[in-house]
Amino acid sequence: MVDLEDTKFKGASQRGALARSNEARALAAHYDRQTGRVIVDLVNGCTFAFPPWLAQGLEIASDDELEKLEILGAGYGLHWDALDVDLSVPGLLTGIFGARAYMAGRAGAAKSLAKAAAARANGAKGGRPRKAG
Repeated sequence: MVDLEDTKFKGASQRGALARSNEARALAAHYDRQTGRVIVDLVNGCTFAFPPWLAQGLEIASDDELEKLEILGAGYGLHWDALDVDLSVPGLLTGIFGARAYMAGRAGAAKSLAKAAAARANGAKGGRPRKAG
């Protein structure tokens, strides 16, 4: 007779192994001086790269500081000891490069010719229009 608990355990173990092989976890990570990017190889075979100036705490770090990168735990985090910076790998993959307040400060920070022209046009009209009611 088949033990139902044993069957459930084996099924859960298989689902867990599949999830671990496909999660957003770092397998390896390093800073590439040539491209100026942090490169993260994931357990699912994908590679993710980002410029350090996007991430809170890494904005003005030197190449030497950026190279001293460690993977935390089971690959869910990146750590720079000398900079006292920790970043979440799943967070980075969803575009979260720092704390909520840091990300809010970055909103609208993009610069473009179109954005600059719109700001000049608004300024010529007396600034941003007041909200109605």
